[in-house]
Amino acid sequence: MRLKVSHRTEYNYDEPIRYGLQRVRLWPVSGPAQTVLTWTLRIEGAREEVRFLDQFGNDTRLLSIDGEPHTISIVAEGEVETNETTGISGPHRGFAPLWLFEHQTPLTAPGAAIRDLAADVGEGGELERLHALMATIQQRVAYVTGTTDSRTTAEEALEKGTGVCQDHAHVFAASARLLGFPARYVSGYLMMNDTIEQVASHAWAEAYVNGLGWVGFDAANGVSPDGRYVRVAVGRDYREAMPISGILIGNAQERLAVHITVEQ
Repeated sequence: MRLKVSHRTEYNYDEPIRYGLQRVRLWPVSGPAQTVLTWTLRIEGAREEVRFLDQFGNDTRLLSIDGEPHTISIVAEGEVETNETTGISGPHRGFAPLWLFEHQTPLTAPGAAIRDLAADVGEGGELERLHALMATIQQRVAYVTGTTDSRTTAEEALEKGTGVCQDHAHVFAASARLLGFPARYVSGYLMMNDTIEQVASHAWAEAYVNGLGWVGFDAANGVSPDGRYVRVAVGRDYREAMPISGILIGNAQERLAVHITVEQ
């Protein structure tokens, strides 16, 4: 499937910025599940200082901001040919060792709720148990926007019983690690059947299965990623794979607007 993606992020400030630094992960890379045909990254109001592959193999750019700009615009867009791989994205790559993904993070640290969830997964083969985990998370964490934010932990989302795709991915990664699987968070895009325009990117989780490599599980939708998914970055949690993060020095008030389109 050939997908066209446009992701525009715009920051507006009420006064000049003393200094700011942003880390951008908005450039997908080709792999077993996708081939990047064309991709561009347009930046206005900031300077690209350096680009590199981070420890997880993500294409990463550092942008600096200072002086007069009151508006910063970052537009990532292009076309990606996706492959149907039944959710399998292949062997482990990157500088980070596989065992690192067995370790929890502050956003995925398990409490009683996560431990009970993992304990409820029955016996069976590795894939069977992981699919059972995904189905259980979909049942226990309803997709409801506005009930969580980027600081919400997996434990908190499970206790609330509501969240968004970020929360589903965190709960899955935290639980899968308790079950003995290396697990990671994936940020990217999803072509929806009923809408082209979106206000946020998508997220899902992957677990490492012996003999298969990394296998994806989108608990928010109850499926393994297929040809509708475009992967951009991975990490142990949202903070390590988020599209844009940074720091700002000064008293400027920030307003953020995001506009995404994904279509065939």
